[in-house]
This record gives sequence, structure tokens and C-alpha cells, in this order.
Amino acid sequence: MSRWTGSWLTGPRSVLEPGADSGDGTAQRFKGERLGLPQTGPGSIASSGRRAFAILTDFLLAAGVAGLFTYPDLPRNWSLLAWFAITIIAVAFFGFTPGHALFGLRVARLDGSPMVGLPRATLRTALIFLVIPAVIWDADGRCLHDKATNTVVIRVR
Repeated sequence: MSRWTGSWLTGPRSVLEPGADSGDGTAQRFKGERLGLPQTGPGSIASSGRRAFAILTDFLLAAGVAGLFTYPDLPRNWSLLAWFAITIIAVAFFGFTPGHALFGLRVARLDGSPMVGLPRATLRTALIFLVIPAVIWDADGRCLHDKATNTVVIRVR
């Protein structure tokens, strides 16, 4: 039974094995190589751990901001509204959220444009809210919401 399920449950080999075929017949040595990004240091693909801590920081900040307006009651869903506002505005105009800034990350467009822009930031944030696009990534470490908006999360330090 594991033989027929192993072909689709384990996912594409390019995600599982470094040096596996990257889809164009060449072997990919590190995340971001196909995108022309460096292997390490500034400009390289951000790790999933840094990204997770950054979004957790943003969630806590949004809950705190919403809590200021709803005190003494709990913020409930108002924290989602605060998170949407903080994320969309920060990514659209600055390329990073407060959590990204704290962990040395930035959202960059692959076409080289300096600003992510409001439409892309809105779509990106809506897809993150759905969770599934944010937890499925490719061999380059780009999640589905990054692929849909032609962006990548990189390290700045």
C-alpha cells in the first residue's frame, strides 16, 4: 500500500532532496538559486523559522493594538482587522511588517520593482489569512501566496 501512496503523499522530490532536479533539467543546489538569489546572507531566501516568528510577532502586535481599543474586553475578531491593516499597509509601502523588521526580513518583488504595492499586498495578506497557501512551499522556499503575487521573502541581514 505504501508504494502507490508514496508517489503523491511524499510530495515532489525537488522539495525533499537538495540537488534534485529543479524542473528544467539542472540540479538546484540551494533555495533561491533559480531566482538568482545568493545562498546565504542578505538577499537570500528567508528560513521558515524566521518567517514563523515574524508572523507570530505580527499577530501579537495586532492583538495588542486591538486590545487598546477594546479594553477592558478582549479584542476578539478586532485583532484580525488590526492584523490585516498592519500587514497590508506595511508590506505595500515599506516591504516589511513589524515582525519582518524585527527578524531581518523583507518582501521583495521578483520583477525588481522597489515597492510591493497595495494590490499585491492585499492579495498576499488575504492568502496568508487562508493559512493553506502560507504552509505550502516550493524548492525555493516560496509559499503559494508568494508565487501568486510574484514576491519572495528575503533576509536583509
